[in-house]
Amino acid sequence: MATANELTQLAATLAKLAESLATSEAEPPPAPVRQMPERVLLTVEEAAERLGIGRTLAFRLVKTGQLESVQISRLRRVPASAVREFAERLVTDAAAQNSAA
Repeated sequence: MATANELTQLAATLAKLAESLATSEAEPPPAPVRQMPERVLLTVEEAAERLGIGRTLAFRLVKTGQLESVQISRLRRVPASAVREFAERLVTDAAAQNSAA
């Protein structure tokens, strides 16, 4: 069993811990991390990921012109708007096929 002296020391330690926790909670939260704006141009791989398709299919769509892309020096990029437009076109075409059937 603990002695009175040990209990006093334990109580003092617990009081210090409680005080420390109370002051740490009173500190202001850290500044929020600045988020980067949404990218305007994506790699073909990133476009494929957004569309939920494979890399090879995305490159094929770029090559056939079904998915708009631009070349910057040696880089091939897909505008983010082109990804949205392609997806909307797919939905529109599917709806037209369903209504025709």
